[in-house]
Amino acid sequence: MSGIQGKVVAVTGASSGIGEAAALALAERGARLVLGARRTERLAELAGRIEKAGGEVAYLRTDVTRSDDLRALVALAGERFGRLDVLLSNAGVGTVSPLDDLRTDEWDHMVDVNIKGLLHGIGAALPVFRAQGAGHFVTTASTAAYRVVPAMAVYAGTKVAVRAICEGLRQEAGPALRVTTVSPGVTDTGFADASSNERVRAGISRMRDELAIPPAAIARAVVFAVEQPADVDVNEIVVRPTAQS
Repeated sequence: MSGIQGKVVAVTGASSGIGEAAALALAERGARLVLGARRTERLAELAGRIEKAGGEVAYLRTDVTRSDDLRALVALAGERFGRLDVLLSNAGVGTVSPLDDLRTDEWDHMVDVNIKGLLHGIGAALPVFRAQGAGHFVTTASTAAYRVVPAMAVYAGTKVAVRAICEGLRQEAGPALRVTTVSPGVTDTGFADASSNERVRAGISRMRDELAIPPAAIARAVVFAVEQPADVDVNEIVVRPTAQS
């Protein structure tokens, strides 16, 4: 019996990339999954794969910019499985571009998804965890929280904020709750496709093709944090390709 067997884990941004890989890895180890993302057809397909392998899963269309959606996702965990043990806040967006592009709508969207989306998840799950006397927040940040590069100023700013919020949450959590931040480096996901700046998009694509590690590598870090005994809190994990500077 692993430390994951039977735990109820809600995952945002579960329809692809790191969220999908984490859901599969956790289900393989006996977790019961509650999946959230905007693309319900992808959620349905993923849920079908988990169920076919003998897992238990529920899913709900979830837009993390809407606090009601996060509350509904957490409520679904309670309705279907009677509790929520882990919230993996993985939904994120990286519409990166130079500041001179003045893509202010994209800046707003990154703040809404990456920062407010995290806060909405905390707001939904924290009362549940307090009432249970146990719970684990796991959040996907980025190595951009540690190093800023051109074209990623706003994105990095959101990930610095994510790291700061999670550290503040850890300090306030007390002895019953756990808080983990996982910061991926270059990973083989659709991150590059989000940029509307053609030059930036091409550069990120080249770096991905040269360096990227698979989403399963990040999923293993999530698994490691979740499977620890209740009195062990793995606070920060940075996972990057060995070739990444």
